[in-house]
Amino acid sequence: MGKKIIVAGGGHGGIAAGALLAKNGYDVTVYEKRKREDMGYDWTDIFDKKGLFAAGMEMPAEDKYKFKNDMTFYSPNMNVGLRQHVPQDQLEIQMERKEIYNHIITYAEQCGVKFEYETDILYPVMLGSRVAGIKTDKGTFYADLVIDAAGMNSIIRRNLPEHLGIQSSVQPYEQFYVYRGFFNKTAECDEDKFKLLLLHQNQMGIYWVAAEEEHTDVLIGRFTPLSMEDVEDALKYLRESNPHLGTELVRGGQFVNIPVRQPLGVMVADGYAAIGDSAFMTVPVIGSGIANCLKASKMLAETIIEDTTDSYSADILWKYQRKYFKELGNGFAPLACVKLLLTRLYSDELDYIFDSGILNADDMTIGADSTNIGAILGGVTKESIKKKLVGLKNNPVVLKKVLRCVKELSAAAAVTSAMPKSYSKKAVNMWVKQYNNCFKH
Repeated sequence: MGKKIIVAGGGHGGIAAGALLAKNGYDVTVYEKRKREDMGYDWTDIFDKKGLFAAGMEMPAEDKYKFKNDMTFYSPNMNVGLRQHVPQDQLEIQMERKEIYNHIITYAEQCGVKFEYETDILYPVMLGSRVAGIKTDKGTFYADLVIDAAGMNSIIRRNLPEHLGIQSSVQPYEQFYVYRGFFNKTAECDEDKFKLLLLHQNQMGIYWVAAEEEHTDVLIGRFTPLSMEDVEDALKYLRESNPHLGTELVRGGQFVNIPVRQPLGVMVADGYAAIGDSAFMTVPVIGSGIANCLKASKMLAETIIEDTTDSYSADILWKYQRKYFKELGNGFAPLACVKLLLTRLYSDELDYIFDSGILNADDMTIGADSTNIGAILGGVTKESIKKKLVGLKNNPVVLKKVLRCVKELSAAAAVTSAMPKSYSKKAVNMWVKQYNNCFKH
């Protein structure tokens, strides 16, 4: 076969797709700007193990992972904590980010994928409307297909011609500015080992404090840029109610940006397919995306392998996008409307939602298969619904915001389900305008 595939960037999904393709005889090369030993942040990540199976991989060795603890979600005033109770079969696994990369890269190398590290990608090479390769600081490389796994701010996606209809940049409230650090543990903590605090001082965001065996894991994130001064203020606040959170930074201490938005409206073009953060495959509310992109890698690889024309044109690759939306994206898009609701709530309004019982522990029990509104709210009882309705009726301001969210959520669900069945540039561009309009802040 020998068809040449370039994976631009070392995203998990791109490497996994490359492994499946190399295993089937394709000539696959990954071009990545970092060194091999620098792949992955200095922190742990949580994801659904079924993503590994979808991408053809086995579970890591037992000493490389553990199952995550249930979270307790707290209102801004910390008066109410809602403890998850995720069933055992829905628990996600927790691994060091570098170990996740080791697992995926080792598998890809065994399948025949080649890696070119310390290579800066400068822009895509275009032949007419077709992506034909990449320009790098090491030279120009051509391929039959470029898989864009270069991340949220992909230099490839940002430099594609506008007429392809592929959104180039991230809009406000579509990314989370995050600090993550691991501090010394100075005391034993209560049974709530993983606390997540929503919204503080009317700055929409989250703080989490997770007590591990040897350290305390802290994440500070919000929708606006984050400075070290902001982080120090947040840490001071968190230490008041978490005596086990020490002052010595043991590891981490990194600032990163994470996409928290709906999937990319158009993921493909002639000779091009986006995956992972390049296609915004994270869950919009929580920013977790490793399992999603691993599942997408199988969808993309199967679409490419089934292309008997070897053209890798937009109309062929559109099958990959439709399959992703059918299995995951159609659920994630409405969740982006829930994220927009959170950005519109003030601290006192969110406190009321917790205090009045509009939200309860069942609503916060999000397992590995919670990929849409229906799965998250599937266990809501009649009694719980009645309590939610009473709480909303008693607060007209919150009710108005929730009704707006419901309207937007319904529109997003309707538009995503109306995605064109086949690729036509005119039809797709008309559809994606409607799609993007569903998520304006």
